[in-house]
Amino acid sequence: MKVIGLSEYGGPEVLRPFGLPDPHAAAQEVLVRVHAAGVNPVDAMLRSGLLRQTNEGLTPPLVPGMEVAGRIEEVGSGVDPRWGLVAGAHVVGFVDNLGSHGGYSERLALPARSVVLAPTGASATAAAGFLNNALTARNVLDAFRLPPGAALLVTGAAGSVGGYLVELGAAEGLHVVAVADEDDADLLRALGAQTLVPRGPDIAERVLKELGGPVDAVADAALLHERITPAVRAGGQIGVLRFWDGSPGRGIAVRRLNVRDRDGDRDAITRLRDQAQDGTITLRPTLSFDADDAAAAHTRLEQGALRERIVLAFDHDG
Repeated sequence: MKVIGLSEYGGPEVLRPFGLPDPHAAAQEVLVRVHAAGVNPVDAMLRSGLLRQTNEGLTPPLVPGMEVAGRIEEVGSGVDPRWGLVAGAHVVGFVDNLGSHGGYSERLALPARSVVLAPTGASATAAAGFLNNALTARNVLDAFRLPPGAALLVTGAAGSVGGYLVELGAAEGLHVVAVADEDDADLLRALGAQTLVPRGPDIAERVLKELGGPVDAVADAALLHERITPAVRAGGQIGVLRFWDGSPGRGIAVRRLNVRDRDGDRDAITRLRDQAQDGTITLRPTLSFDADDAAAAHTRLEQGALRERIVLAFDHDG
């Protein structure tokens, strides 16, 4: 089968096709024929070498990709029949990628607990672009455990993870404060944000002025780190998604979070699928690239200012 991966770290140009043996479903697994794979910033981190320690000593190709949509081809023994994961079913899956096991693959054996039926009526490209980001947002909110009415500040609120933080937070009765570009104000109001603060210098001071006081927690999708912590109340929380080991003091709890910890959390994955299906969270428009054009997809990802989800499409007949 074909995978898109890399044998050396570098820019988008290092991504290319490789041939690997076809996988098969082991016990408690399903084999997914991948129709589309989501492209996320973590994939670029792997490609560039920022995650080299994770893959140290593993044989190339290293294959990025943490979310896929496709069709089940094989079902291993011991898979719960109540889950509906039968041959031919259209599904989405979370991928805890490592080494040559990644979403940019024609076929992928995944733990059945990480795979659910796709949202009804969603195309493969649309379905491939939500699960990793929505599960990241779910992981942040579960760590915070904020009560209804608490003030949640979301940085990068119009982006991949930020948008789902806004929607899920609003659905749980939080007062969502969104930090984003002014041009995204209409989008963020539609997603459920109650207060909008334009991004830019002195952001913490402007948040405090707008609200008349601090927030209970910050979900820092834009990685502002020490620039945003003054906006958190004493004893509040900040959710860190990567690369910050700061200590803001004032009793603020720093939650260092990794979505990989939710691999196999079938209840959370199923709930997000249901919320995508009932409209609680939104499947964003997609920007699709052929899998062989993965380098172009990563180039577009790194240009930023994206409101679509980038996905790689594989030949369904391969």
